[in-house]
Amino acid sequence: MEYFLNIMGSEWMIIIFAALILLFGTNKLPEAGKKIGKMVGEYNKAKTEMQNQINDMVKTEPDNPTIDGPVQTERQKLEKMAQTLRINIENKSDVELKNAIDAKFGSQESSSKNITDNKFKN
Repeated sequence: MEYFLNIMGSEWMIIIFAALILLFGTNKLPEAGKKIGKMVGEYNKAKTEMQNQINDMVKTEPDNPTIDGPVQTERQKLEKMAQTLRINIENKSDVELKNAIDAKFGSQESSSKNITDNKFKN
């Protein structure tokens, strides 16, 4: 035969409060409450501070290209890619942009290949 505690809602608060009184006693309960309150306050303060720092970092990075929506033309796509790779797009044709992007990717691939080759040689 199984017995279940059929306790709902606010009854749990009464049980927890009674357990805390038994555990800490009536003299130490206010101190414990203050310590728990300080801990929760410091946690929330640290969490808010971290969120603010992350938001500030994201907002202050000027090199972060943002995508406003889908690009309409092939030229817009090339310009976004070039800006992300920090390639100057002034006075360049589509072919020149494609070649510059390919060259940038080629240099990144070869440098990463050299790094992995050096790791396996040792």
